[in-house]
Amino acid sequence: MLDTLQTVLIAIATFSIVVAVHEYGHFWVARRSGVKVIRFSVGFGRPLIRWRGRDDVEYVVAVLPLGGYVRMADEREGNVAEEDLPRAYNRQPVARRMAIAAAGPAANFLLAVFVLWMLFLRGEVGIVPLIDQVSAGSLAERAGLLSGQEVVSIDDTPTPTLAALNFALLERLGDSGTLRLSASYPGVEAIYRSEVPIERWLAGEEQPNLMAALGITIQTPPVVPLVGALIDGGAAVAAGFQAGDLILQADGQTMPLWMDWVLYVRERPEKPIDVLVRRDGATQLLRVVPRERVIDSQRFGSVGMTVSLPDMPESQQRRFERGPLTALWASIQRTGDLIGFTFKSMGRMLQGLISPANLSGPIAIAQVAASTAEAGWVAWLGFVALLSVSLGALNLLPIPVLDGGHLLFYSVEALMGKPLPERIQMAGVQIGLVLVMSIMVFALYNDLSKL
Repeated sequence: MLDTLQTVLIAIATFSIVVAVHEYGHFWVARRSGVKVIRFSVGFGRPLIRWRGRDDVEYVVAVLPLGGYVRMADEREGNVAEEDLPRAYNRQPVARRMAIAAAGPAANFLLAVFVLWMLFLRGEVGIVPLIDQVSAGSLAERAGLLSGQEVVSIDDTPTPTLAALNFALLERLGDSGTLRLSASYPGVEAIYRSEVPIERWLAGEEQPNLMAALGITIQTPPVVPLVGALIDGGAAVAAGFQAGDLILQADGQTMPLWMDWVLYVRERPEKPIDVLVRRDGATQLLRVVPRERVIDSQRFGSVGMTVSLPDMPESQQRRFERGPLTALWASIQRTGDLIGFTFKSMGRMLQGLISPANLSGPIAIAQVAASTAEAGWVAWLGFVALLSVSLGALNLLPIPVLDGGHLLFYSVEALMGKPLPERIQMAGVQIGLVLVMSIMVFALYNDLSKL
């Protein structure tokens, strides 16, 4: 119960920050454009907290933390006092209205730049993408990649870290054509370049495993079955497990690696397992009964524990130290890459090249926000930057009711010299509302189906 409450509170705080920044973008540009702002709200529905500022704006924190809005004086939405008519939103030049509409997504992108800038200033650490093993018959084998090499680029995009390698491969989801790979041995200047054909690579895959699809594993320290955290109310807690326990045997079978233990548990839902653990230098026998979970009609066991990951050796880490200006430029580039990737992914999803099951809703966002918060403030800030980019990009889609829809209407107005007829705009808003609600319901369905 406490874990669920903590997850909800972290999710609300995370999403509210991103939404507040988005709405503040609209608010800031509207005020400086001379538009009268009536209300600034984070959340929808009944106000929980409200106050009136010295600027005569009502500030609200509302009960449903799934968005927000800035209400401006507008004759289309109600009566406007005679003295406020020159400050009404609908009477502003089209260029000014476009600037106000675009300011929300722009604020989200600026937040991402600022957060990434702070993270880059403190130094960035990544895992060197050194190949451990190459799978027989895989793309990597056909490309001639070998154990001990480092993957230095994908499609001429440098991959100095495992994260960069993953991102470069994500760019090719659903693609057909040629995948260009470059690799080298550590300490050797020679670079080996090769190409392999791909056809709708991982198209339609739910939660694609990029390294497995490429056909490589990355060198990492062996992950032994050392218990990290325990889930409150889980089977492991009931059995008496403690953080720091080292699992030695299960039903007399040796468990040298964490995955050995995971696979053993998954195959035994509701079946008792006698587990020998080492705790504080002594061995102890525990009995645990994995609880049954069902996903996509598949039954598997779960005991509710996480692994304590080993430290990565310095030789397998790559550190980046940046000054203020270099970090700023890197954060701008990274934000631009994320924006481009978001739009590209949405396009491929519409083409059926990326599974719509990867579309996440509020539950998935809450779970990721909570898990990154538990991992530390650096991971959480990284998620805030990613969420901010996603919110900004989604709002630029040319769907009425979103900022992109308003920009579409204003662009047509600028070309025609007059606004679209009111009935066409209202019809567009109704269609846009149905589209947005459908996407939200589908994303929520995806979240619930994965629980």
